[in-house]
Parts: sequence; structure tokens; C-alpha cells
Amino acid sequence: MSDSTSPDASGRDNIGPMEPLSPDEIARYHRHILLPEVGGAGQQKLKAARVLVIGAGGLGAPILQYLAAAGVGTLGIADDDRVSLSNLQRQVIHDSGTIGELKTESAAQAIARLNPHIRIIRFTERFSPEVARQHLSGFNLLIDGSDNFDTRYAAADAAEAARIPLVTGAVGRFDGSLTVLKPYETPEDGTPNPGYRDLFPEAPPAGLIPACAEAGVIGALTGVIGTLMAMEAIKLITGAGEPLIGRLLLYDALSARFDTIKYKRRRARQNKTA
Repeated sequence: MSDSTSPDASGRDNIGPMEPLSPDEIARYHRHILLPEVGGAGQQKLKAARVLVIGAGGLGAPILQYLAAAGVGTLGIADDDRVSLSNLQRQVIHDSGTIGELKTESAAQAIARLNPHIRIIRFTERFSPEVARQHLSGFNLLIDGSDNFDTRYAAADAAEAARIPLVTGAVGRFDGSLTVLKPYETPEDGTPNPGYRDLFPEAPPAGLIPACAEAGVIGALTGVIGTLMAMEAIKLITGAGEPLIGRLLLYDALSARFDTIKYKRRRARQNKTA
């Protein structure tokens, strides 16, 4: 179930309306405001942004913390799990005192301590096609930090249908990846941007890719990928830089190496949407 408070359903695909920054906010975000690529206008966009994060675990922890610190005005958290001792090796938004609590509640408490200006909306059911429309109502950016393919496909389909950007990432034992999806837009070359199903047409067979509970994962890796996902979200909101659209960023922690793979819209998908 969700909190009784729900986000305003207006302005789903745009950031706004803008509100002035308070003196406390100007002081808090001073290092952002100094950046020409962000400035006061970009900080106001961050304040007006409404971002839903799926998962308050390994990836969600740094995503939520850095977006809250950056001043994203409304953060939604969707997670149906509770904090366990084995989470604390990587899910740094939680601590020993919150073991047994809902992750949405534990994360909300941490965000409130970090930045009291942030509005938090909690969804305590797993993100799925059945709840996607309700969860996304009023949000203008979706970030998927889930750990299973069913949720990843549901998130990608829902974001495409709602015409909002999606930042999605994943981690393995010592490697991770992320990309940005805006398949509802068509660049100047006339070919629509690729979506998640252009990159991964079908989920792998069950059991082929073991979960971290079976295979293990190095804790700091989730911090690397989650922080990069937060950076992509900030770029999308402020308009700074070039987001990872049509590019999959790969990170190998053991070799300390980043690589980028370009991908395009599949012809079958182009014909379907033509």
C-alpha cells in the first residue's frame, strides 16, 4: 500500500512549476549553484522534480541519498522488503538500528535526517504491471534499482507508456551496468530512441543468472553503479551533459575498467511503432 499522500498528477513529462529557493536551500546547494551547467535555474528544476526510485537496496541506497542531497524535491520509494542484517554490507542507507523495519520507512528516515526539504512518498508493494500506473502518477522520472528481470521489464514498459525517462542499472558479483531510456522520443535522424526490449529482447531463463544472495556481490560496487545512476538522473533533470541514451555503460571492478556499448532500435520495434 502507499502513503495517503500522493504526488500531483500534473506536469508528468515536464519539470515544474518552479519555486524560489529559500535562504537555507541557497546555502545548502551553493556548490551546485556555482556550476554554470546547473546554476540557480538547474537547482530549481531539481527542487521541482518528482522522481520514483524502485528499490531501496544496494542500488537504491546511493541513488536515494545523492538525489536527496542534491535537492530533488519529491522522492518516491517503491520496495516491499524489510531490512535484514545481510543487507548492511551494501545497503548503506539502512543501519543496525533499522533491522526488521520496512526498507521504505528506514530509507525515508535517513533521507529526512539528510535533507528536511525533501518530500518522501512510500510504496510498500513490489512494482509490477498491475500497480505501475498508480505508482507513476505524477512522477516525471523513474529510476530502476531492482534486482530481478520481471521488475526491470515492468519498469521499462511502464516508463515508455507514461512517456517519462528511465534510468536503469544492474550489478553482478564484480561488474555492473547502466543506461538511460527515452524510447518515446525520436532524434533528428528519424529513428526512435531504443528501449529496454531493444537492448534485452527477452529475459534470460530462470536460474541462468543467480541472484546476489546466491552468487554474492561486492558491496562497494553497488555504490559505484548507484551513484552513476543518480548522476544520470541529475543530468536529465537539469539538462546538463549528455545522458546515456542508446549507450550501455559497463564497469568491471576487478580491472577498474569502464566500457560503453552503443545500441539501437530494433527493426521489428520500428515497424511496430510506425
